[in-house]
Amino acid sequence: MSDEVDERTTVFVRESMPLAATLAVELLSGSPDDVRGRIAWREELCTAAGAMHGGVLMSLADICGGTVAFLNLPEGASGTTTIESKTNFFRAVTGGTVTASSHALHIGRSTIVVETELRDDDDRLCAKTTQTQAVLYPRS
Repeated sequence: MSDEVDERTTVFVRESMPLAATLAVELLSGSPDDVRGRIAWREELCTAAGAMHGGVLMSLADICGGTVAFLNLPEGASGTTTIESKTNFFRAVTGGTVTASSHALHIGRSTIVVETELRDDDDRLCAKTTQTQAVLYPRS
């Protein structure tokens, strides 16, 4: 898989989710089957111990997972929002980048369930997130 930034998808995600711009999330790929994004370690994103804050990792997972859900919206849907998210952390990130890879586990009319793996530069699993996205429809 390529580690080159997908500029078009990055701009789309940063414009639709301003937190992605604030965190400087870069999208590497974006399709209904898989969304890959990354974030670089920066001191201002860390805990007192120099590890990337868990909330930053969860945000990266939510941004990529929400994008997968958006790309899989059923006909007539207008958007999606996270209604549940669970993350297991396996190792601290103390430098380099973290890459998230998200894919849908279930695509329904009212919910989409997404799984995201977060890996460090050595391809070690740092965290795994499972989230449920509510499918939103326009009000009539």
